[in-house]
Amino acid sequence: QVQLVESGGGLVQAGGSLRLSCAASGRPFSMGWYRQAPGKQRELVATITRGSRITYADSVKGRFTISRDNAKNTVYLQMNSLKPEDTAVYYCRAFGMGPEFWGQGTQVTVSS
Repeated sequence: QVQLVESGGGLVQAGGSLRLSCAASGRPFSMGWYRQAPGKQRELVATITRGSRITYADSVKGRFTISRDNAKNTVYLQMNSLKPEDTAVYYCRAFGMGPEFWGQGTQVTVSS
């Protein structure tokens, strides 16, 4: 069982920045960030493996950076140049070997 604790969400103006963190209780193989806006399906934002292989959604490329500290079992999402359309609940996911686990979500709201 892996527990994920997310932090760092909040309210920011368009063009601003936020940094999300997700601390895992175990040593997940892959970790990632997903988001779900009201009335929409949950979607991929970015993922990173233990070997730092990274995937980004096209909508965040060049603005968001995912990184990982394997010693702390923590994944980060640095979000720059935020847009109102980035407003969503952001979820951390641990996956890759066995069952997957999700965090409780953290709200990110970008005002125009």
